[in-house]
Amino acid sequence: MRAVLQRVKWASVDVDGKRISEIGPGILLLIGFSHCDDDECLEWMANKVVNLRIFEDENGKMNRSVVEVGGSVLVVSQFTLYADCTKGRRPSFVNAAAQDVAERLYEDFLGVLRSHYEAVKSGIFQAHMEVSLCNDGPVTLMLDSNKGGSAE
Repeated sequence: MRAVLQRVKWASVDVDGKRISEIGPGILLLIGFSHCDDDECLEWMANKVVNLRIFEDENGKMNRSVVEVGGSVLVVSQFTLYADCTKGRRPSFVNAAAQDVAERLYEDFLGVLRSHYEAVKSGIFQAHMEVSLCNDGPVTLMLDSNKGGSAE
């Protein structure tokens, strides 16, 4: 599993010109899945997302989690996180999970994440989404479960 985590002042997702999801302060999480991902990866990522201390405390230090500040998490599926751009000019997506597998992993991940923290919203799997955000800091982190990602 790979993720790009952004600390945001707000974020939203529109599909076909309609706002389908939005959050105030919290985390925008772009998430992608490989064919090697499993339940262990989902649990690892969910724990990491809700417990990372990326929000400032009273001393201006990144010392609080999204849970501690009462923020929200907006999760958006993004298979392009597994793009391989090493050869040629067109990205290869052989390391990304197949659509049916990725959709199941995405739905399962949302369930696991919500079991750790209720304030979770999401985009729509495989929809053409317009994602808007105000990155706070900016704070942008890349997370990888290190389970997979290479074609065999």
